[in-house]
Formats: sequence, C-alpha cells, structure tokens
Amino acid sequence: MSFHYKHYDAIGLAQLIKEKEIKREEVIETAIQEIEKKNPKLNAVIHRMYERALKEDFTESHKVFSGVPILTKNILQEIKGEPITNGSRLLNQTISTFDSEFIKQIKETGVSILGQTNVPEFALMGITEPEFYGPSKNPWNTEYSPGGSSGGSAAAVAAGMVPIAGANDGGGSIRIPASFCGLFGLKPTRGRTPIGPTRGRVWQGASVDHILSRTVRDSAAMLDQYRFDRANAFFAPPMKGSYIEKIKTPLRKPLHIAYTTSSPIYTSVHPECIKAVEKTVSILESEGHHVVEKEAPVNGMKIASSYMMMYFAEMGAALTTIEEKIGRKIKIKDVESTTWLLGLLGKTISAEDFVLSMNEWDKAAYQMELFHDEFDLYLTPTTANPPSKIGELEPTAFEKMLIRSVGSIGLGGLLKKSGFVDKLAINSLQRTPFTQLANITGQPAISVPLHLTDHELPCGVQFIARRGCEDILLQLAAFFEKTNHWIDVKQNPMY
Repeated sequence: MSFHYKHYDAIGLAQLIKEKEIKREEVIETAIQEIEKKNPKLNAVIHRMYERALKEDFTESHKVFSGVPILTKNILQEIKGEPITNGSRLLNQTISTFDSEFIKQIKETGVSILGQTNVPEFALMGITEPEFYGPSKNPWNTEYSPGGSSGGSAAAVAAGMVPIAGANDGGGSIRIPASFCGLFGLKPTRGRTPIGPTRGRVWQGASVDHILSRTVRDSAAMLDQYRFDRANAFFAPPMKGSYIEKIKTPLRKPLHIAYTTSSPIYTSVHPECIKAVEKTVSILESEGHHVVEKEAPVNGMKIASSYMMMYFAEMGAALTTIEEKIGRKIKIKDVESTTWLLGLLGKTISAEDFVLSMNEWDKAAYQMELFHDEFDLYLTPTTANPPSKIGELEPTAFEKMLIRSVGSIGLGGLLKKSGFVDKLAINSLQRTPFTQLANITGQPAISVPLHLTDHELPCGVQFIARRGCEDILLQLAAFFEKTNHWIDVKQNPMY
C-alpha cells in the first residue's frame, strides 16, 4: 500500500485523487483489500460490485467525492441490475430494474459503489441479525451487535473498509448503529433527502436516507449534494448557504438546551448511557451554554404505540405488495417469525385506528415546534443500553413457536389482545426508546460519539433540533469533533 488509505475521510480521498497524488484505481483496490480482509469476521458486506466499480468510466475528478469508495444499504437504495433483497430470503431472486433517486444523486457526487451492506429483514430491528445472511458484528468487539438497521454500513465504516456508507433511518437506523460503532450519524429533516422514483414516502415519512461517516464534514458535504426530489411527498424547509461552509462557522452562544436521561416509555436506562449524557451536559455548560433538565412535552407511550401501529400496517402492506409481485401467497416459512407477526397484526388494524395513530404524529410535531421556541436543542442518550451481544435479542424458541402457531390459524386479533404484542413492543423499544420521536415529528437528529463504556464499547448521545435546522446540529458536532471528548473510531481493534 503506497498511501495510508484509512487516514483519510471521503473528502480527503477525493482531494488526493483530484490533485493526482493517487490514482482512483489504487484507492478502489485498497478499499477492496480492506473489505476482503475484514468482512469474513464482520459480515458487513453481503453483495460485491467490484468489477462494475473498476470498469466505470472515470474522466472527471472535480466532483466532491470523485473516486471515493462507498457501500450502499440493501434496502430502499436500489441499483439497476443488482439484487435488492431487503435482508430477506423471500426476495432472494429480486434484481432491481432501476436506480433509486438516492442512488442517482449520490452517483452524481462521483462515488464508486463497491457493494451492498447487511440489514435485518425488512429493516425492522435495531440490530442486524437476519436469518438469511447471518449477523453483522461490531468492530469494537465482535461478540456484540453494530446495531441496526444500518448495522452492516456502520460496521464497514467503523472498520475502515470505506469512509462513508449509505444508510436510512426510520426509527433510529442511522443513529443507533452510529452510537454502537463510534460514528457520526445524522438523520436529516423529513423531505430533505431523495426518496423516489417509485415512492413518495417510506413508513409514512418516518424514514429518510443519508450516510454514516467517520467525520462530520463528510456528512455535511453529502447533505449539500441532494436536490429536490419531485417524487417526495414532503418538502424540508430550505437552508440558505452550504452545510460544509456552515460547520466552519463558530457555534453561536449561548444555546438553550434541554436534556433528559429518562426513558419516554418508563423503562430503565443503563448507567453508562446516563453517564454519557451527564458528561455531555458538563462539557456544554463549561462552554457557556444554558442546559436544563426537562423532558420533551410529548406522551412517550402514545409515541411508542403510534410508531408500532405504523410498523404493523407497513409490514402488512409490504407483504401484500410482494404477494402481488410474486403471484402467490406468502407462507410462514418465507419470512422470519417477527416479520410474520408484524404482517399478521397489520391485517387487524382498522382504517380508523390508523388515522387516529397518525394524528398523534401531527400532535407531537406541533408540540415539539413549540418546545423549540424555548430550546434550540434536545439532548438524550441515543440508546437506553450499550450494544447488545449477538443473539441476545432474538425471540426465544417458545416465542417463535407461539407466533407461528397462532399465525398458522390466522388469529392475529387474538394475539394482539393476549398481551404478547405489548411485551414484544416493549422488548423492541426499551433498548432504543429515544430515537423514534424525531422520525415521527420529522425533525433532524444526530448521534455523536462522546463516550466509551467500561467495556470499551461506544455509547453515543443524541441531539434533536427544530425541523430544518441541520445546520445547528452539524455545527455542534463539528465543535465536539475538535475536542478530546470525541471518540476516535480508529481505536477499535478492527480498524
């Protein structure tokens, strides 16, 4: 290796190529070597596109990410002629016939796509352990999960395979793996990033696409590149100027920041996650910001309930859509037990229930707008627990049997009334109860790597801003990045 590939972020690599200090082919070949060396241990990359990347015509080097290797997420980020399985054996033979608008726009930045990353089936979990591909593992400790649903992307970036990777976030799926892997993760404002051409919204607007990165400037620079997508059902408030320039501007002082370490669904929060927030509060106060302990003025249980209602309905609709495409009914054995359960429950929801649930989203969005009249930012733990061990959150054999037994006789309504669903919801959200709020309200949010646990595992903190105010979040992250509080991802043993 004639240059130190892993010393550079995406902008740094593009600059080397632009100035002809290194050839684009050498960068790509080095990235391939890193993937092939580390992926057997991490299982982050589930589809390779090396030949396609090396054969690409490369005549321009003036674009912001010209020649930079990237991996994309194997859901919602379709690439024409390549598989898009959503982490499911059910879609094993599915080849995309088009580029998603997100892929079109990131291609225009000059990136070279080397492959696709692992995801939980249909991106339903905050861990990445699909039955079809097997679990992705955390570069900091391979006994632990990198989080989800963008866990494969996070593991790849944290291990130094690529400097940036495609991700999306419908309930924390950028921020959770960023927290678990010591990365920077931004969920943009609803409507900020492209989503078409075959859809105008994903998960009723909860889900947006972006990237995971090691540096703040890579995330800001990519955010600058997105253009208005005519297919998008939502439109984000415009920001004057450039995000990459904004992070060079000192953060105005003092900011008014509210914080909490209490779970919005009244479940426990791990001491390490509390410690991460308390440490962050001390840093902010030492910088002259006004920080007060105050919870967001929303009903956390209603947020969780309405979020799960969307989960049920979207999974039910997704399975019906797939049935129409494949020309047959989906069987229990075609999907994982949790997927089957969610789809089954989706069939029990009335139109009235769904509309009432969506009304809660709008109420929460307005409540948070009023909240931000007083506070610039809302600080919480990113997650309520540090990374879980591989397999720790998998349904038990009994739970799987119960799901399949009840499902086989079509008693979704009975299962819903039994209390098992409530248990499943709490189990699903108790480790990650803080992230769904921003998805429901459409607000931008970040996870910042500011804490390592006693077991040397990253534990991020989350900041949420008013809709359209990614600039404040990026400025704050850029401040932290310059301090010794920022966790250096290069400390992990797989880097």
